[in-house]
Amino acid sequence: MKTAIGQTNALYPSLTLLIGARVNGKPNFLTVAHAGVIDETHLMISLAATHHTTQGILEHREFSVNIPDSSLLEETDYCGIVSGKKTDKADLFTVEYGDLEYAPLIRECPVSMECRVTQTMEQGRYLIFIGEIRMTYADDGIRGGRTIDPERLRPILFAMSTRGYYGLAGRLGNAWDVGMNLPLREREASSHEGRSNLRSVF
Repeated sequence: MKTAIGQTNALYPSLTLLIGARVNGKPNFLTVAHAGVIDETHLMISLAATHHTTQGILEHREFSVNIPDSSLLEETDYCGIVSGKKTDKADLFTVEYGDLEYAPLIRECPVSMECRVTQTMEQGRYLIFIGEIRMTYADDGIRGGRTIDPERLRPILFAMSTRGYYGLAGRLGNAWDVGMNLPLREREASSHEGRSNLRSVF
């Protein structure tokens, strides 16, 4: 039985990222867990309008998306605690650049992407940046060709409800394949299930 728990965003856990931008001539990084896939070459990130990093993205229309692994947990959390207005967070990492001048990359992160802003939207106190991925860089130890192995990547997942970080549990099955094991009659039956088990606590 499910219970209504209010207007709660339950799309967690989510991937924890380090977003990079140049602000006032210096590289800066911000911890972000509000991000998503749009298509094969575009992604979105949601940042508070007041963040130091946000100002750099607005000015230069470029940013980086760096995926830290579990070995960078302390550095990743720290970048979400302190502001680049007062602290040089770039000192935590080895900063490098690809083709985009205003999208600083973190060498220690196993995956980094350079992005150029194609669209900006406002939602309350947040700015949503849609970025075109111009180039992706991945450590040799986590990839096979152009494919990244999530288990070798060891990403950091974040859950707002518990304010906790988590890791992956491992591969569960093959996409567009494991579902074919379900007998047709069971699939048909499940499509007709009602909502009688839903109730509210309000």
